[in-house]
Amino acid sequence: MMVRGAMKRGLLGASALVGVWGAATAASAQEAAEASQVDDIVVTAQLREQKTIDVPFALTAYSGQFLQDLGVQEFDALSAFVPGFLVQNQSPNNPGFVMRGITSDSGAATAEPRVSVFQDGVSISKSRGSYVELFDMERIEVAKGPQSTLYGRGALIGAVNLVQNRARIGRTEAYAQAEAGNQGYRMVEGALNLPVGDTAGLRLSTRMKTRDGFVDNLLGGDDYNSIETKAFRLSGAWAPTDAMRFDLIGNYQTDKASGTSFKSIAYYPADPNTGAVLGGKNPWDGAALTRGADFDGGKSLGLSREVWGVTGLTRFDLNAALRLNSTTAYRQFKNYETFDADGVSLPLLTVAEDTYGEQWSQDLRLSYDNGGRLSGFVGAGWFHEKGYQRTPTQFDERLALVQLAGLLDGSPTTIGDKTLPLAAYPTVAGLALGGLLTPLGAGAFAAPIAANLKAAHIETPINNSDLTSYDVFADVTYALTDRLEVSGGVRYTRDDKTTGFASSVQSRSVLGGLLGVQALGAQAQALAQAGNLTGAAAIQTQIGQLLQGLATPGAANLPLASGLPLFGLTAQPTTNNGDFSYLDSKDDGVTWRLTARYALSDDANIYANYARGRRPDVISASGPSAPGGAARFTPVAAETVDSYEIGAKAALLDRRLRVDGAVFLYNYENFQTTVQQGTLFVSTNAGEAKSYGFEGQANFTVSSNLDLFATYAFNHSRFENGLYESNHFRLSPDHMASFGAVWRLPVADGAIEVQPTYTWQSKVFFDDDNDSPALQKGHFVPDLAQDEYQDAYGLLNLRIRYAPSSQNWGVEAFGENILDEKYIKDAGNTGDALGMPTFIAGRPASYGLVFKLKL
Repeated sequence: MMVRGAMKRGLLGASALVGVWGAATAASAQEAAEASQVDDIVVTAQLREQKTIDVPFALTAYSGQFLQDLGVQEFDALSAFVPGFLVQNQSPNNPGFVMRGITSDSGAATAEPRVSVFQDGVSISKSRGSYVELFDMERIEVAKGPQSTLYGRGALIGAVNLVQNRARIGRTEAYAQAEAGNQGYRMVEGALNLPVGDTAGLRLSTRMKTRDGFVDNLLGGDDYNSIETKAFRLSGAWAPTDAMRFDLIGNYQTDKASGTSFKSIAYYPADPNTGAVLGGKNPWDGAALTRGADFDGGKSLGLSREVWGVTGLTRFDLNAALRLNSTTAYRQFKNYETFDADGVSLPLLTVAEDTYGEQWSQDLRLSYDNGGRLSGFVGAGWFHEKGYQRTPTQFDERLALVQLAGLLDGSPTTIGDKTLPLAAYPTVAGLALGGLLTPLGAGAFAAPIAANLKAAHIETPINNSDLTSYDVFADVTYALTDRLEVSGGVRYTRDDKTTGFASSVQSRSVLGGLLGVQALGAQAQALAQAGNLTGAAAIQTQIGQLLQGLATPGAANLPLASGLPLFGLTAQPTTNNGDFSYLDSKDDGVTWRLTARYALSDDANIYANYARGRRPDVISASGPSAPGGAARFTPVAAETVDSYEIGAKAALLDRRLRVDGAVFLYNYENFQTTVQQGTLFVSTNAGEAKSYGFEGQANFTVSSNLDLFATYAFNHSRFENGLYESNHFRLSPDHMASFGAVWRLPVADGAIEVQPTYTWQSKVFFDDDNDSPALQKGHFVPDLAQDEYQDAYGLLNLRIRYAPSSQNWGVEAFGENILDEKYIKDAGNTGDALGMPTFIAGRPASYGLVFKLKL
């Protein structure tokens, strides 16, 4: 989808920041002596406390206060300020985490994550449970590159570490924040920390927010893309001695949302009953979306989601050099989301995703550090996870047939020029069926078969997984000299997994039977051309029998004894119309890292590292090839990546300027990607792939009244061979950048702070096939228009706040996307298989006020 105007608006945003930079240059000459230093952030990216400048790989770390000042509440906003990191948020149930071009977003229970997300030391990486609110944070660390040695089996290409504020022993503190803005935006957030005697403490924090949808619902009801989120955290800490500490942390979050605006740009939104056009075709124009009648028990469009977990952290200092850490956790998520997958006003295709997951984990780590040249740790972990993904899918067979015939507008020569009322489509379906059967000499069957087409054909695939994983790991760092240190780590992981699949249909798909007839016709023709007239005649007899059965009144519900198979449309039913098939599999592998860091000075380091990342074997599960068969399981070999990185980090100008940069090269083997088969998405091996690029970031305290910060990432990620040779990785722009400033204007009893930020990214494709028509031949209706991409665009935000000298309260005004840039955040999706790709608009301009209190 091409969106123009980004260059003009980008220049406006850049000009504003250049103006601030110019003022900064003038100010720095006068005020350099008064300037403070850029704050150090102590991180635990290598599972020990270090300054970011001493970590020998690309790392971005932000304090909770800095994120709060930026207005970052969610992952997608965070990623705009992290080079090499992008997060797509279709809904809280359907995020995509992208690290250096690699996407981790599959909702299948059988899928394995590529990017690890950790919350208080616990992996929350499963896609449907990973998108959590970022509130009351101590800091966030984003580590790039294979980090399996440090973070575990899911960190093929990087890890996000959420360090939340835990209970603080012996301290009484609190804060509260209230926000309100346009689009019905309301948010309250706060935390209260209380001491419990001299050795314990409790902390309660929460965030509750609502926001109306920003794509109008032209049929009435809630506008699309609204959100209602409630998140709570209760933590307790007990430290009976300096040598030991226990933390217990509980997180709970619910999300409710109106339907996601999966909108077609080929058809006008219209009244389904009259055909009257109601709005425009653009993704950000109003939408008229409908679901199938009584879908899955009457579910309406939208999301209901619940995520919760409990974590126990234990630290024992056995002596001055040895420390034992234990992390014990249980976590659960349950989500249900319904969406209109065709994006038009007609109830052609309605889909839901019903997911559940729970996990238990236990990690033990023994660390050694006596302040000498040698330090390191050894450990072991156990992880158990089980879950399922159920995707009920409802078709209006009459509408689906019309779309397959290219007659959704009533004519094969028009697309989106007019819209027919829903009542007209049974007649159009009959015409389409006549056009299909008459050339076969079976035109007499057209009318009775058309009468049997169902307004609501429902089929339900389910995949599930039961995984137990064990691993052991070790990492050691040795200082060869006072300036040169080397590190090495290794992790062995063993997975035992049971993968299950089942598929059922509510009743026989008459349209599915017609597609079977069409396939048999092609077989008969091929046999006749090869001279096998006997075989061709036998198939013609079979075709006649199938057509006779499909034309029988009530064909959808005829018993199997009639000889008519129990056809599905996109997912054939398994044995006994829903029996599960299972496959047990085992997988093990080793990952490692080698790193060298050289200290040029106390404030400058250079480093080089090599690491091997691994994504475990995946079992791709799909329905049988014929009705009533067993599920098919296809092993997809483990994906591996060899990573090479060289970088430098420095603090310059009396530590007022912090800069770091890294160049990297990744070589992938057995790249695991997803292809669409009907309305299902299955994993497959796309062969070899390569990524290389550069990432940099800088923070500059120009003066006591002016701070500047910026990030930039170049990432060239392409498939080297196989199915997608030369294609871009999905959701992987070649260029991303962000720029920001904080300009303080002293006033009586405080200061006014002006904070503009501008974030920009280059062109991005939303699928690995890059929407190439040549790669969509397997779809029911090939999409011949290459329009599922977003051109380069940028977003300008502005925050202005009054910060009193007392620092116990403050007020703030904010504007996000203040130039009202039009862009999309996703395209393609499930409807693409029917030649009906859908597009999701990005958020328009928003603004509001903030009031803060602090104790």
